[in-house]
Amino acid sequence: MTTTSRTKRAAAVSALLALSAVVTACGSEDTDEAAAKTSEKPAAATVRQPLVATHDGGIYVLDGQTLKIAGDVPLPGYNRVNPAGDDKHIMVSTSRGFRVLDASRQKMTDTLFKGAEPGHVVLHAGHTVLFTDGTGKATVLDPADLGETKPETETHTSPHPHHGVAIKLENGEFVSTLGTAKERKGIVVADKNGKEITRNEKCPEVHGEATAKDEAVVVGCEDGVLVYKDHKITKVDSPTEYGRIGNQKGHEDSDVVLGDYKQDPEAELERPEKVSLINTATGKMKLVDLKTSYTFKSLARGPQGEALVLGTDGKIHVIAPEAGKVTRSIPVLQKWSEPMDWQQARPEIFVRGGTAFVTDPENKKIYAVDLKSGKKKATGTFPKKPNELAGVTATH
Repeated sequence: MTTTSRTKRAAAVSALLALSAVVTACGSEDTDEAAAKTSEKPAAATVRQPLVATHDGGIYVLDGQTLKIAGDVPLPGYNRVNPAGDDKHIMVSTSRGFRVLDASRQKMTDTLFKGAEPGHVVLHAGHTVLFTDGTGKATVLDPADLGETKPETETHTSPHPHHGVAIKLENGEFVSTLGTAKERKGIVVADKNGKEITRNEKCPEVHGEATAKDEAVVVGCEDGVLVYKDHKITKVDSPTEYGRIGNQKGHEDSDVVLGDYKQDPEAELERPEKVSLINTATGKMKLVDLKTSYTFKSLARGPQGEALVLGTDGKIHVIAPEAGKVTRSIPVLQKWSEPMDWQQARPEIFVRGGTAFVTDPENKKIYAVDLKSGKKKATGTFPKKPNELAGVTATH
């Protein structure tokens, strides 16, 4: 996103500000007409603290305590799901845009945020930001306003559609990616009025976002990360020439962000065994060798800020983020391997409070694991193989 005049550049930056998000940009192949029919179906009893798991043909809604299936919402195709930011709703990526699932009532609402290639969903500072890759449009909403009617929104459009990510901070600032459909290269930061504060264009293939303590924002690059903190952008280089970080998990009480780490630019499918820990206070990066591989659905954070990685050895590896040491490993599954196609089901971890929920697609199971004791609290069984996993975040 370059311009030849200050006027054009200011306009581009202002338009760019609201790109928001954090997830992969694949829409579903659903037919929204069929999905709309589900919103007319009478809702069953209210489910508290629901979880959702996609499958070929729909979305299972689970009771968050017992892991029993409370409902099955029909929705053809490959669908992606993300927390919407409240205690009831889930954002679902469809072929026409983001749709809102009322998981507590096991029904799809009529709310649609239209746009091709819906991508990342970012929750921060009381805002939910939806980024639509195919249009470059970012939609900001208050999750407390989600319900039967479409909430009021704030929208911004990037000069160039791209697989982007952005975040709205507490003071109204926007940190947004820079890129086009062919190239992603950095981030730009602007204040609440759209005026540019700073930018950095030395982040090839920028991807992913996480927020650490004191609202330090980390975005990944092919050769490290960019950290935005205290109105400044700092580049933290990878210790290897090619060190791609594209998926990150942060915690508001920790200075350290957990990231993946890939070192082979030629690999058709790299199965990494190292993870990265980016300390936003010191500007240092540390690598931890897990001795087992993992996937982009393997990263999470515990209630005390622990870095959690679900390995293909079937264990949740607990890492002390500041020390960069694996402190314990919790057995959950049998050994498994990552499929070649990224849309194919593989085990996934989702953490809420002190509980880690882990799917076991091959055995059509899901487990609730107490992170303190390491014991399984509940087991759920699916009729079909589960794929994507998510849950509501607020539990009041």
